[in-house]
Amino acid sequence: MSEQLEKLVQQVQEGAKYRFIHKDLIENIARNELTKGRSWKATVKAVRNKLHQVGGAYQPLGIDYEQLHSELKSLPHDMHTPEAKRFFVQTMGLHASTRERLQILDQFFYETLASLAPIDSILDVACGLNPLALAWMPLSESVEISVCDIYTDQMDFLNAYFEHFHINGKAYSCDLTQQFPSEKAQVGFVLKTIPCLEQIDKSIGSKIIQNLLCENLLVSFPSQSLTGKQKGMRQFYSEHFQSLLKGTNWKTTTFSYQNEQAFLIQK
Repeated sequence: MSEQLEKLVQQVQEGAKYRFIHKDLIENIARNELTKGRSWKATVKAVRNKLHQVGGAYQPLGIDYEQLHSELKSLPHDMHTPEAKRFFVQTMGLHASTRERLQILDQFFYETLASLAPIDSILDVACGLNPLALAWMPLSESVEISVCDIYTDQMDFLNAYFEHFHINGKAYSCDLTQQFPSEKAQVGFVLKTIPCLEQIDKSIGSKIIQNLLCENLLVSFPSQSLTGKQKGMRQFYSEHFQSLLKGTNWKTTTFSYQNEQAFLIQK
């Protein structure tokens, strides 16, 4: 890494909101922004703005994982107990992506995964706090879970969650714009992920769909903005999704919900 790039990455990470973001992603964005000939101050701001678009916008108040770790320890070890499920719902409400799904949680995974149940392996990319929804999924008792996202503190919390509830899972930080996970799985989750990553790489959607080593993919898009505006997003992303499948003959099934449009791809 050049001295200038290293200095830029370090300065970006000095902001509390960016401290726990996977360093490879910051490097990737910073390297690109350095080529644009802006002032130093404007370049730092541009990198942080891009990181906000990719992840920060979904948790603007930040998430106190130390507090969540403490609460987790006091819970029973069965994730289906009322106490555990209350904790999951409360915690998923801290992240915009999972908060939007709470009102349809009882039906979303039951309906979208019904044809594949029981699920024996899952790969969840750019997962956010979605792994806390496992108690609402039709899983086999021996299910294996792999999840990844850009926040290292979030991944530490999810590993503690897997351990506490005796789930055969692992969480790790990743930069999907540079490298795809190598795990194979029955189902891959790409939930409201593609629009975020397209802020960095316009061609990332088709790359993810083609390269994830999953027999089936559950891909979804938001049908309204974070501020609740529709803006024709459902139609736009439905057409965009079809363009990503160009040249394939995969079977797809569509599921429409108030805040989300989901597609099950069977490869």
